[in-house]
Amino acid sequence: MEEFLPHQQRVVAEKADLDDKLGKLRAFTGSEIFKGLDDGEKERLVWQCAAMSMYSEVLGQRIAAF
Repeated sequence: MEEFLPHQQRVVAEKADLDDKLGKLRAFTGSEIFKGLDDGEKERLVWQCAAMSMYSEVLGQRIAAF
């Protein structure tokens, strides 16, 4: 495993936490509970998922550049 400087390790940890939350959100969007939500809330959650995905991609690019 590669060693990171403290500020880099914080980015790695942030991405890991974000990816965990993103995985849970993606799983939720396939659930019966999600299907029962009103359309506005479903749309907001889909937008949240997209924003989190983009954020994760940026963090991944930053980590790759370390």
